Amino acid sequence: MVRAAVLRAQGEPLAVTDIVLPDPGPGQVRVRLVAAGVCHSDLSLANGTLRQPVPAVLGHEGAGVVESVGAGVTRVAPGDHVLLNWAPPCRECWYCLAGEPYLCERAADAASIPHATLPDGTPLYPGLGTGAFAEETVVSERATVKIPADVPLDRAAVLGCAVLTGAGAVLNTADVKPGQSVVVVGVGGVGLSVLQAARLAGASPIIAVDVRPEKEALALSMGATHFLLSDDTTAKTIRALTDTRGADVTFECVGSPAGIRTAWSAARRGGHVVVVGVGSAKAPVEFNALELYWFGRTLTGCLYGSSDPDVDVPRLLDHVQAGELDLDGLITAEITLDEVGTALADLPTNTGGRTLVRF
Repeated sequence: MVRAAVLRAQGEPLAVTDIVLPDPGPGQVRVRLVAAGVCHSDLSLANGTLRQPVPAVLGHEGAGVVESVGAGVTRVAPGDHVLLNWAPPCRECWYCLAGEPYLCERAADAASIPHATLPDGTPLYPGLGTGAFAEETVVSERATVKIPADVPLDRAAVLGCAVLTGAGAVLNTADVKPGQSVVVVGVGGVGLSVLQAARLAGASPIIAVDVRPEKEALALSMGATHFLLSDDTTAKTIRALTDTRGADVTFECVGSPAGIRTAWSAARRGGHVVVVGVGSAKAPVEFNALELYWFGRTLTGCLYGSSDPDVDVPRLLDHVQAGELDLDGLITAEITLDEVGTALADLPTNTGGRTLVRF
């Protein structure tokens, strides 16, 4: 048995308890977790914003060491260091063959299949298919990305979601060019990764927007050239900082209607608005027909940074090794597994970057 943070019902707090993991079956891999990031998507699963079969082990931004493999596994071997991929592509469906593996039809299949049990035999489901808030987990080999053994696993964990999503939004979805102006609405773990990637892409100015003044210093350290507190004048201030036009590219990293409208209003005519944050199906965003026509903006949803982890993780690690992406600065708190429930509950008022669970 291993210890895990279990969600017994959506809306209830997590409880750390023993679970029973099976040996890996054909095509499966058992991973001993070293670290896992606490992501807002985990909170959305816990509170019912996103659907999740329960009881479940949440956590999806994880890194660890392969303990054992099932029959037919060729991708990794015991002892390999890996990141967990919570949206593993099948490489066979229409989207995968069309070069959009982040939209794979089967990427979410594992989340609806039990991967472990409670000691009484009750089936447990892996949150987002990975179940990373546990000492160990069992996943499909497709859900592992091998990384070099000299990359610190406790830092590499944040690559699995925050950095792939945030940096991918900049480098893949928006393809930001040198000299373009960028706005980032919401500077949590993903937003901070957007800031870093915008700096890497040569954007200028890079304007961070958040509701919490405590985030200013962190945002500036991650690449922002300006920091604004979100209010009714935010879009006007951004236009003043961008030759009255508005920003070339804006990123919304919260998933709220207000944040999306701020990102929309802050973009120039013909600009690109990228929605990265995961919002609720019960939170409509309204646009009138005239503004959609008149401003000529592009509004794009961004899932997992439009990334292919097998391709993008090695590229991002190259930037890390070159000192162009700062994983240490992204992690602003470290906790134990017993503290993960409190960390989830505190996410709406968190003033830092990523909180990391250390095993």
